[in-house]
Amino acid sequence: MKTERLPFTVRRVETEAALKKAVAIRHAAYARHVPEFARTLMVPEACDYEEDTVVLLAESKLDGTAIGTARLQTNIYRPLHLEESVQLPDWLQGRALCEVERLGVGEGRIGHMVKVALMKAFFDYWEQSGTDFAVVAGRSPVDRQYEQLLFKDVFGANEMVPLRNTGNIPHRVMAFEIATAEERWRAANHPLLKFFRETHHPDIDIGLVLPQRGLPTTQSAMHMPVAMPLSQFAAA
Repeated sequence: MKTERLPFTVRRVETEAALKKAVAIRHAAYARHVPEFARTLMVPEACDYEEDTVVLLAESKLDGTAIGTARLQTNIYRPLHLEESVQLPDWLQGRALCEVERLGVGEGRIGHMVKVALMKAFFDYWEQSGTDFAVVAGRSPVDRQYEQLLFKDVFGANEMVPLRNTGNIPHRVMAFEIATAEERWRAANHPLLKFFRETHHPDIDIGLVLPQRGLPTTQSAMHMPVAMPLSQFAAA
């Protein structure tokens, strides 16, 4: 595996100063597309401090400028935030889930590069923590970037649902089975396979991730884990 350096770092937020930088880039990114909702993101949210939440921050090596951020929330201690608005289907009940939230990056070519690096950090976290399925909610056209990663619709094809934690903006809810990630990427000859699987990026370092412990919780009544054949998942 070759090693490749990046012009920025991706790290877990561990200080108040780093969180403020993450919030600033989060607000700026949302203000470009949903300015009214962005006004609610000018300060840290309560969930930024929760035990089951990880905030990631990308910073330029040149001057330390914040150039990207995202938040990951698991369902070990409480339902995912999108479950305030939707009930997930049976095949996601009782599973270890993790939701991507508040993804925001700078503009231009560097923004695209940062977004890809953040996504690699997501998969590092999901695999280390024992996440069964990643769950995302993307507004249009952001949903297409997850579709390109082979995320599949949780509900109807391209169905958009309003979510309370995003100011009732319609989002497309999608999921991705972590255990079969590399298998499916290789089968699809995915263009990001080399970046994700065949290159070591020491500048992407989320630190030690402990496996998720405890019984995953959901908004609805608990179910035992439900096995879902890949063929069924692909058609979801």
